Amino acid sequence: MSSNLIDAPVRAMLVLGTRPEAIKLAPVARAMAASPLFEPVVVTTGQHREMLHQMLDLLQVRERTELDVMRERQELSTLTARLVDGLGEIIRAQRPDLVIVQGDTTTALTGALAAFYEHVPVAHVEAGLRTGVLDNPFPEELNRRLIGRVARWHFAPTPRAAAHLVAEGVAASEVFTTGNTVIDNLLWVLDRGTGRSHFGSTALRRVLLTLHRRENQGDTMRGMGRAIRRLADRGDVEILLPLHKSPAVRDALLPELTGHPRVRVVEPLGYLDFSATLAACDLVLTDSGGIQEEAPSLGKPALVLRTTTERPEAVEAGAARLVGTMPDVILAAVERLLDDPAEYERMAGAGNPFGDGNATERIIAQLAEDFGADADAPPVEARLPEGPGSYSTT
Repeated sequence: MSSNLIDAPVRAMLVLGTRPEAIKLAPVARAMAASPLFEPVVVTTGQHREMLHQMLDLLQVRERTELDVMRERQELSTLTARLVDGLGEIIRAQRPDLVIVQGDTTTALTGALAAFYEHVPVAHVEAGLRTGVLDNPFPEELNRRLIGRVARWHFAPTPRAAAHLVAEGVAASEVFTTGNTVIDNLLWVLDRGTGRSHFGSTALRRVLLTLHRRENQGDTMRGMGRAIRRLADRGDVEILLPLHKSPAVRDALLPELTGHPRVRVVEPLGYLDFSATLAACDLVLTDSGGIQEEAPSLGKPALVLRTTTERPEAVEAGAARLVGTMPDVILAAVERLLDDPAEYERMAGAGNPFGDGNATERIIAQLAEDFGADADAPPVEARLPEGPGSYSTT
């Protein structure tokens, strides 16, 4: 492969479209904006458009370019085609030196594909997560595996995630264990104290509930709603549900939970308020991936309402428990924590296996090193490293 000379600063395009992507890429964008070594270009796809704009401002991320591809109840195939086409146009116009994607969303997959088609190297933040079941979660498991075949830099949050990639044939020299940037951002936000908890001022135990996953929608989610209502009937808990915008989620949960005096259903919370609410709760029930990472940093036991998880480290550490989706099992798992102080303390004190708040620093340092940047001065000329997974523009 011939050398690819890149003028400094390194032009890095960060592609994001969902709230979790914004949260986890925000510290990378902020660090790059503050560095003379990088010029960040943020592109949003609008997957979570209503949730995204204000949050990016609050997280001090400057938005440069936005796609308008979302349609109500859009099929995945249509969304994927629109995103690859739109992102390809932006990459050709902006001519970045690398494209950074995060996680396993449709935005992340199409950002990696569009970059690959334009011969631009890809950095994958939160690489290597696996359940081992191709369609669970759907479509995220397939998305992250495909990104793993495209990326040049694989920034894995844990040693287990890094090992998955090496086992799949990714060169060990291209896999870097960094911790998860979600912890960096959570600590940054809480340190500023600008969020507001949405729990009431009662003495009830505070349970935070989030549900949205595609594979849980329909009858499974309706059953979960019934279990939550039975939990609220105990009388000693306050349940707060920031309700996802998905019509399928609302169709499943609203009929089951509306009107109960100890269940508060609110619109999706901004990230600052959600962080403060998470910090104020006693217990988390979730099918979210990111919350499995955040809750242990705050000493909040997390019950994972899924049949698989790509974050088994939290389960193995004792900070989370994979309880499945059956209503009776969910209810029994919650009541065990509420009624057994020793069990609750074991989970609350388990610690966080996902990072120490310095993942962003490690990512920036590795990219600077590989692009030939002197850490103490802006580079004059940088050479894109060669090797498996690298790209040539010739």
